[in-house]
Amino acid sequence: MGTSHPGNVGATARAMKVMGFSDLVLVRPRFADVLIQEEAVAMASGAADILVRARVVDSLAEALEGISYAIGTAMTPRDFGPPTITPREGLTKLAAATPMHRVGFVFGSERYGMANEDVYRCNAVISIPTNPDYGSLNLSQAVQVLAYEWRQALGSFAVEARTPDVALASGDAVQGALAHWEQALIKLGFLDPAAPKKLMPRLNQLINRAELRQEEIHILRGIAKAIIDKS
Repeated sequence: MGTSHPGNVGATARAMKVMGFSDLVLVRPRFADVLIQEEAVAMASGAADILVRARVVDSLAEALEGISYAIGTAMTPRDFGPPTITPREGLTKLAAATPMHRVGFVFGSERYGMANEDVYRCNAVISIPTNPDYGSLNLSQAVQVLAYEWRQALGSFAVEARTPDVALASGDAVQGALAHWEQALIKLGFLDPAAPKKLMPRLNQLINRAELRQEEIHILRGIAKAIIDKS
């Protein structure tokens, strides 16, 4: 509502699209042509289609047409008005309780936020937990946070987990590297073969915890060889 920076409009479009949302409505923006301003299009960065489909209206009532549950945004709760919820818990409950409802998020202007009369039109107010000493979020940043949380509540996009398909070094390879390093440490004078204490067993445990790959064992042996050759 009343947004004054074209860049925020473009960044908001991008934040929405990357989370799978597309219905952007501007209420009385400072610039009537904000949706086609160069800065807005540049900040949209591939989400210009959201700007093309966006609507500009004169009132919050128009913006909320067809919306059955409106959520306002505020840094701090009001003494009077709708209940305040947090993104993670509140949106998860809302998604489960109102699966068929159209939910709308209302953001105030960059400078003044939401007016009380606009907050009172909402079913709930959402407050993003932030640093108590510095809790001010840029408008598009707030949109990104809530778009992400709402997407998680509705069901997140699949992410394909990938683990490197590389086998760990064999026990023989590890022991060979340790023997090589033992020679190198003796050459350096760091290890006294007459009183080795527990240095090599500790190195053995260190390498075991690191779960090294064969190529990494080769690197360690190469370093040990260089030490021996120069000693």
